[in-house]
Amino acid sequence: MVVAEEGATGGPPGGLKPRGSMMNTMTVFTALPFAAAILSLLLAIASVLRKKPTPATWCFFAGMLVLGVDSLCTGLSLRAADLADVLRWLTLGLVVKSLVPAAWIGFSLTYSRGDYRTSLARWGVPLAILALLPVGLALGFTDSLLELVSAGPEDAGLRLHFGAVARILNVVLLLAFALVLMNLEQTFRSAVGTMRWRIKFVVLGLAVIFGGHLYVRSQAILFSTYDMALSGVESSALLIGGLFLALAYLRTGFAEADVYPSRTVLRSSLTVLIVGGYLFIVGVLAQVVRLFGGAEGFQFQAFVVLLGMAGLAVLLLSDRLRQRVHGFVVRHFGKAQHDSVQLWSGFSRRLAKVRDESGLCVASVKLICETFEVLSVAIWLADEQKERLTLGASTAQRPDGAAAGSPTAAASSAVAAGLRARLSPFDLDAVNEAWAEELRRLNPTSFAGKGGNRWCVPLSAGEQVLGALVLADRVNASPYTAEELELLKCIGDQFSSVLLNLRLANEVVQARELEAFRTMSAFFVHDLKNAAASLNLMLKNLPVHFDNPAFREDALRGVGNTARRIDEMIARLSALRQQPDFRPEKTDLNALVSETIEGLQELRSVPLTVELGPLPPLLADREQLRSVLNNLLLNARDALGQDGRITVSTEPRGGRAVLSVADNGCGMSEAFVRDSLFRPFQSTKKDGLGIGMFQSRMIVEAHGGSIQVESEEGEGTTFRVILPAGVET
Repeated sequence: MVVAEEGATGGPPGGLKPRGSMMNTMTVFTALPFAAAILSLLLAIASVLRKKPTPATWCFFAGMLVLGVDSLCTGLSLRAADLADVLRWLTLGLVVKSLVPAAWIGFSLTYSRGDYRTSLARWGVPLAILALLPVGLALGFTDSLLELVSAGPEDAGLRLHFGAVARILNVVLLLAFALVLMNLEQTFRSAVGTMRWRIKFVVLGLAVIFGGHLYVRSQAILFSTYDMALSGVESSALLIGGLFLALAYLRTGFAEADVYPSRTVLRSSLTVLIVGGYLFIVGVLAQVVRLFGGAEGFQFQAFVVLLGMAGLAVLLLSDRLRQRVHGFVVRHFGKAQHDSVQLWSGFSRRLAKVRDESGLCVASVKLICETFEVLSVAIWLADEQKERLTLGASTAQRPDGAAAGSPTAAASSAVAAGLRARLSPFDLDAVNEAWAEELRRLNPTSFAGKGGNRWCVPLSAGEQVLGALVLADRVNASPYTAEELELLKCIGDQFSSVLLNLRLANEVVQARELEAFRTMSAFFVHDLKNAAASLNLMLKNLPVHFDNPAFREDALRGVGNTARRIDEMIARLSALRQQPDFRPEKTDLNALVSETIEGLQELRSVPLTVELGPLPPLLADREQLRSVLNNLLLNARDALGQDGRITVSTEPRGGRAVLSVADNGCGMSEAFVRDSLFRPFQSTKKDGLGIGMFQSRMIVEAHGGSIQVESEEGEGTTFRVILPAGVET
């Protein structure tokens, strides 16, 4: 900004005239900042008059208060008659402006956000820095924000120049304002139906306000000077945006809606595109003004451009206008009312991302809302007992504040019974029955008498009632055509089909989890059974051999081994939620065989032959291999008859270690070995669980080995466990 010194004549366009001339003359455009400030302060006061202020309400109050004080400082600087007063008011305005990001970033993250606590927790630190940094710069370097420098020759006056700190402050403010707009756009684009209608003018008003701020900050960054001609831009934007906010207050009282924006919306934000187009238009306008002069003309034209762009945004966001344009195109250029290929392709793409019933409901209500231009769409689902309906998803903000699935958002069993008798979409307002009145009460209209009748689409599969789809508040109260009702029925059938598939898949998952639990339980029961058998045998022999010191020593060792095995099973049971614990270590298989045989009391009375050949060390889990050997030895003992015997041997074979357990017992049939031996819950013993061999094969294969079996009924069985050997020492 160029200002003339006292006594100088003339002045460049956009500058201030000498003291005592225009400074003290109130014009329409010098009154704009005061009008905008008053409107802003009134809106701030009106916002906190609500019964239950929310965090977004307090942020809005603080934000409008700061904007009002900022506009007031701008107006006082335009009315100042002394250069020192101009500098003082403009500096104070920059300090006040530094408070804007803190309030409005908080508002943009909490307004109509159902998950605002999550967003604040995730981005709290960087957002706090972005909000508090301008405050620190403005308060810490107040005296160096603006300075008067010479504009050239002595008679050219002085120029108001931004200091280095002020230039940094302008960059931070520009980023903060853009972030506010991007957050508001994210909220608006995630809302549908009446939720979008409720917040439309709030978002539009703030877009106008911060659009003006973005332009002024960008000019300040480019030219590093404070051009007084731009003072009216921010005030004009605040006044126009305030009018939209006032309209929003009259319509809904700054009502909020629980919206859950997706992070993918932010990546496709149109804010940068819209801001770029605005900067281009007003930037060209600024160049024209500089060529032809007229600061007052620039303010007027900037005001008209802001007002025109805001009006265009209102038209583009109007549901009625979109419907009329669509109707004109259909009447004059189209044949079918709906492009079925495009509709089903889009529906399929949305459902491809669905993983649960909640996601299915949200995707479906958005599709129906956009396709039929209906603002209020709700899906009600039958619960597992089929006794009532609960709210799955809705595009309308419930007046009672009930969330989907809560007890207050439920319909009685009478509604489900009433829907069972209807197969096609029907006019809900035309049904004079108690259950229909209950469903109407649960789906109130936001535009009484102006949105047409409510329609209901039953969701069913055969005689099973799955729920209902309720449509209300159609734009312009347009009646549904026969084609639209048929399409609604098709969408309802498709929804029912996908819903059944999701529920069936969920049942399959639960069945698999239960089966896995049963299998794992059987494993532990099998191991506990073996441990209990060892203790029972010891108790039977205790009265007979109690006075034998060797028996008591052996019994204590056996009890200790059994207790250790039980502790290990408990530890494995505690770790079921984690990956299986496989702990390989250098193992001497021969030593492990000897320890296992010595620890099994059940083999003391059985003829046993042990033939251990020289083996290289193995890399194996000792306890898991011990469990395999226990299973083989105990199974061999159970298979023995009169004159039975067991032979245990080890030998190296082709770089592998082979462990053999042979018996001359009852043997197994070829069919049982082929089809049932290694399957769970298959056993030849009356009290067997059929888990031991299944578990043993899993352990051996986990070690990179295999189990071979040779058996003949009446002759006996031989198991060979083949394990990789040759671990480097």
